[in-house]
Amino acid sequence: MTEAIARETGSNLRARISNAEWQARVKLSQCYHLAARLRWTDHIYTHFSLRVPGEKPHFLINAYGQTFDEIQPETLVKIDLDGEIIDDPTGLGINPAGYVIHSAIHRARPHTHAVLHTHTAAGIGVAAQKKGLLMISQHSMRFYQRLAYHDYEGIALDLDEQQRIVADLGTLDALILRNHGLLTCGNGLEEAFYNLYYLERACAAQLAAQAGGAELNIVPNAVAEKAAQAFDNGIKNKKYLLHWDAYIRQLQRNAL
Repeated sequence: MTEAIARETGSNLRARISNAEWQARVKLSQCYHLAARLRWTDHIYTHFSLRVPGEKPHFLINAYGQTFDEIQPETLVKIDLDGEIIDDPTGLGINPAGYVIHSAIHRARPHTHAVLHTHTAAGIGVAAQKKGLLMISQHSMRFYQRLAYHDYEGIALDLDEQQRIVADLGTLDALILRNHGLLTCGNGLEEAFYNLYYLERACAAQLAAQAGGAELNIVPNAVAEKAAQAFDNGIKNKKYLLHWDAYIRQLQRNAL
């Protein structure tokens, strides 16, 4: 899609949506651009979603075929929980696997406004390990006893898998999809992004440590819990907003 077409569809779209939805579209497109800069993408194949504020349960997700750096506020697709397309300015539709995964969580957890899913090398690398994420870095301790796992069932196209994804995630905000990738949630996009940042860093650190070949130092459970509680306090006080705002400033300065 060219920039000219994006501008044209954007002007038409803005005339018939709320300002709150437009701001949500801006924020979600920024999140996609950040992911592109951080190399969290798998070309066109993963997806982030954000609930549309003040509406029936609709959410925004990327058009199938756009790379993360191409996504703009006006090119995002709005769908309902049953997969019915409400707005699709590009006409590209959506990735069916994205619908299956994201709609399952948005339906089951109305308080969860954002869901982010990646297929990074580090995330898949840890997802392929039987013991999953190890408590060997401060980043990993953010998820001590706060990380769920979902066994691989094939490409996520079957609607009956939704109930198992939701059951495995439970009340947590981070999930390793075994042999597949990572998923994080949040009450807002900023919190979900913060969770994904820490999970991605923890996975990258684990692979780096394992590549060194030396015996790994696993942190004792009590210490890991102490660290996790400190992260919990930061989340309760919304420190993730500082993290998000700093990243947006870097994005706007083209400093990533």
